[in-house]
Amino acid sequence: MKIMVLSAHTTSLFWFRMNMMQTFLENGYTVYAVGSEAEQEWAQKFAERGIVYRQIPVSRNGVNPLEDLKTYRAVCALFREIQPDKVFAYQAKAIVYGALAARTCKVPEFYALVAGLGSIFRGEGTKAKLVRAVLTAQYKLACKESRAVIFQNEDDRSEFVSRGIVSKEKTAMIHGSGVDLTHFSAAPVPETLRFLFIGRLIKDKGVQEYLEACRILKKTCPQAECMLIGPFDSNPSALLPDELAAYTDDGTVTYFGEQADVRPFLEKTTVFVLPSYHEGTPKTVLEAMATGRAVITTDAPGCRETVTDGVNGFLVPVKNAEAVAAAMRRLAEQPQLCRTFGAAGRKIAEEKYDVNKVNAAIMDIMSMQRKEAKEYVTV
Repeated sequence: MKIMVLSAHTTSLFWFRMNMMQTFLENGYTVYAVGSEAEQEWAQKFAERGIVYRQIPVSRNGVNPLEDLKTYRAVCALFREIQPDKVFAYQAKAIVYGALAARTCKVPEFYALVAGLGSIFRGEGTKAKLVRAVLTAQYKLACKESRAVIFQNEDDRSEFVSRGIVSKEKTAMIHGSGVDLTHFSAAPVPETLRFLFIGRLIKDKGVQEYLEACRILKKTCPQAECMLIGPFDSNPSALLPDELAAYTDDGTVTYFGEQADVRPFLEKTTVFVLPSYHEGTPKTVLEAMATGRAVITTDAPGCRETVTDGVNGFLVPVKNAEAVAAAMRRLAEQPQLCRTFGAAGRKIAEEKYDVNKVNAAIMDIMSMQRKEAKEYVTV
């Protein structure tokens, strides 16, 4: 049986969905990964893991209908060539044009994962409202063609149901992408006080609030080290290199660029900070929890599910650098609390976010047979 995993972003496929795809392989399925980046760059990387990679054109942030028509036609061509039995799609354009192509090409089963709604559903202004209206109509069509629509947090599911995009009976819930608890193992909390942000350098990830919080913290806690990891992005709200330079040049943060393996940085970290405006479920937070690190994140969709305030970290208001700095300062002054929060986070990761449990839940939702069926409970 052929399973296709369809996305608008190849890097996300490789780093965030690889474990899921390999689970499919281990259970006897043939797996195709489809993304927007060049086959000559990515095909061999996927092939080494037993997965066939194919490229489609996707303008992730564009609104040109001609470009989107190219995406739809390319997906149709792949569906006709490969004839997948089941398609798992995530990210807006992959879901919308994948679902329409699945109807056209009579793909037996199409599943959509809404892994976070992004700024469009929560933004203000005429342009945001117009794009939201168009995307809502598109999502309605996509959900109609989907066997199930999967969410990672209750806020996003409620948003879709309340807008009439999908009926609640057609939805399913999973605990994020999960985290590999053997790959991200618990590590002793270091004596040196270090804070870390990992994510794309865009506004919605809260990178500006993190940078400002670090600058505020340094005034009263100059010994603290603040680290930043992540790529610059094509998103209109992306942080520019010159803007970041204002914080690196004065020693507020140390920037390590994009990293293929973040584990060495997590192991050097005392506290992980992600002041994001919204998420599906932030995978970086799960990785930090699995490593045994205290977490500061926002009381926002997707983020608030990962942290119980005062148990494994602190929840702070969205778009509030002062609140982020205050939480950082509190943990800087109470090093034992960092260890207590970190241990609690590891336990939550084991009980709730184990990637094996998440993958089993996805396979159950997609009616896929597992060689060693185990009972995993999802909410």
